[in-house]
Amino acid sequence: MDHASVALRAAVFARLSADAGLAGVIGASRVHDLPPPGAAYPYVTLGEMRLSDLSAGDAPLLEHQLVVHGWSQQGGHREAHAIAGAVMAALDDAPLTLAGHRLVHLRFVLADIRREADGRTYRAALRFRAVTEPLG
Repeated sequence: MDHASVALRAAVFARLSADAGLAGVIGASRVHDLPPPGAAYPYVTLGEMRLSDLSAGDAPLLEHQLVVHGWSQQGGHREAHAIAGAVMAALDDAPLTLAGHRLVHLRFVLADIRREADGRTYRAALRFRAVTEPLG
């Protein structure tokens, strides 16, 4: 089960890292699994993932709920919204190739954009739903 989630995270990371639209908003090389200490804003991180078994009969299917976070300190919500839009455009219904698995679909579900407790950082949390099945 965890192999599908690892393959999905790797494919999402690669897609976001190579996306010109997202790079135009946050800059190059600013997609992180875990941001390095002192990471320059704005940037994107891969967040939480929840897995559910959707198998029916002989069809082993997994549902993945993945959260992607966009981080901004521009001084308002505008950049966080731009990051959210670029992430949605890059991932919603994207034809990702997963090692050892087939992506049935990847869909945007919701976005939550808010100011963090420090008063100057904005975070866009985008939830995506993916369904995968093993190859072969």
